[in-house]
Amino acid sequence: MTDRTAGTRRAKDRTRDAVARESWAEAYDLLAGLDPARLGPDDLAALADAAWWTSRVEESVAARLKAYSGYAAAHDDRRAGLSAWLLFYEYRLAGRDAASAGWLRRARQHLDGEPECAEQCYLVWTEAEEAARRGAYEEAMACAGRMAGIARRCGSEDMLAMSRQAQAGVLLARGRVADGLAQLDDAMCSVMAGELSSFFTGWIYCLGLQHCMAAVDLERAVEWTEAAMEWCAAMPRENAFRGLCRVHRAEVLELRGAWPEAATEAALTCDDLLPHLPPVAAEALYLAGEIERRRGDPAAAEAAYGRAHELGRDPQPGLALLRLAQGKAESAAAALRIALADESHDRMSRSRLLSAEVELSLALGQRDRAEAAAGELDALARDWQERRRSGTTVLHAAAAGAGGALAYADHDLEHALPLLHRALDLWMRLGVPYEAAQVRMTLGAADRESGNTEGARLELRAARAAFERLGAAPDARRAAALLGDDRAPLPGHLTEREAEVLRLVAAGRTNRSIAGELVISEHTVARHLNNIFAKLDVSSRAAATAYACTHGLA
Repeated sequence: MTDRTAGTRRAKDRTRDAVARESWAEAYDLLAGLDPARLGPDDLAALADAAWWTSRVEESVAARLKAYSGYAAAHDDRRAGLSAWLLFYEYRLAGRDAASAGWLRRARQHLDGEPECAEQCYLVWTEAEEAARRGAYEEAMACAGRMAGIARRCGSEDMLAMSRQAQAGVLLARGRVADGLAQLDDAMCSVMAGELSSFFTGWIYCLGLQHCMAAVDLERAVEWTEAAMEWCAAMPRENAFRGLCRVHRAEVLELRGAWPEAATEAALTCDDLLPHLPPVAAEALYLAGEIERRRGDPAAAEAAYGRAHELGRDPQPGLALLRLAQGKAESAAAALRIALADESHDRMSRSRLLSAEVELSLALGQRDRAEAAAGELDALARDWQERRRSGTTVLHAAAAGAGGALAYADHDLEHALPLLHRALDLWMRLGVPYEAAQVRMTLGAADRESGNTEGARLELRAARAAFERLGAAPDARRAAALLGDDRAPLPGHLTEREAEVLRLVAAGRTNRSIAGELVISEHTVARHLNNIFAKLDVSSRAAATAYACTHGLA
């Protein structure tokens, strides 16, 4: 054996060890340093994996093509079929439909005639997705069930978890939301128990988060996003899953009011994914535009919306709301109605468009349009309650807020006030402070019209404090203008933050929940409570709640 051959063998042994440890950067450096002529199909497949994990997508595809050729030449149909399917998936992500279809045919040619094997699950999964896209849900569920059977018989935990994910997608598409979410939970248990390989762990996190947002399940999205990012932190910094999970984290952070962190995550997502997955980068850019619009930087917002549009993401409803703030309501309404004509949006996106339509139509005095949009929001929420078996989702909060705004515009305070209070309660329970503060603004106006000046003052103060905390400068100025110079002291000499904490205590919230709502630590909540108890001369939450109720703070 020559020294060169022995050196190559030692390098390959080190590579196999690095792959087994999932040390992908090390594996890539070792394989990239070897003579390509001395790499067999297994080495090339390992190089493709290592290049993918370190975000060298073009190199990954090139290595996978060579690995496929080697397997095909050796008549290793199982590995050739898997390589062909992975190439199909990569080309589909890149938008190269013809190449993608060709590699899927190749995968079928290699695997269809083989004895039952785990690799065939990939083909069945593709069939399930294609059937679901056609609306053939029974066929899709049958495929997902067949996939699960193959996975069990072949002992593949990875593919069994993916079959559950496939079944969840079909159930959600059919409107069987509770059943679909149960399947998602099952798949996520496999992930969190460490039963799956890293590739499928990342894949299920990403698909699960997509399903959560589409199912308007903010609670699951929050929980799984945190778990996904913890997992990503242990993986190579460059891996694509980090960017895919990060965009969902940015969405969650934006909803929760942590705008600086959300903006950072959105920027990092663009850096990670713009070269390889422009559609995901476009979502991050749109999100950045939303944050800048609310912060009061119209130029930065418009630039972000424009770049998102270039990458294929409709910039509505954010751009329409920006135009409304700029006094261009007519053009905003026209653009928004074009977006509303597209019925392909998921429920979360549709609800945002409809909420914006209510706001714009009321601003233009077009009550019929506002009523139609509010009615559709209400129908979405009622339908979703039946499917989701929950009446406390983002859809319900948006529907109650829209209905309350419409009733207030009609001076129908009897209906407006209960709806607005319900919307506020839901947004607060969901931990979405910006939307809660927006509802407080309408509620303050409705209270003032009803003669409840103290209630109006409290709501507007709370709204102003929330906007200031978020950095929503235009909204904070609007709330301050409505308050005027009224800075009357709060009962018990409480500060505005202490009054805010007391309101949440009176609503039955725990310290942890209050901390999440106000974006502060539980320790800080406890300190505020100690101050409240001392100022009010009470010793329990129940007594503090009673004080809040008798002094108009609840």
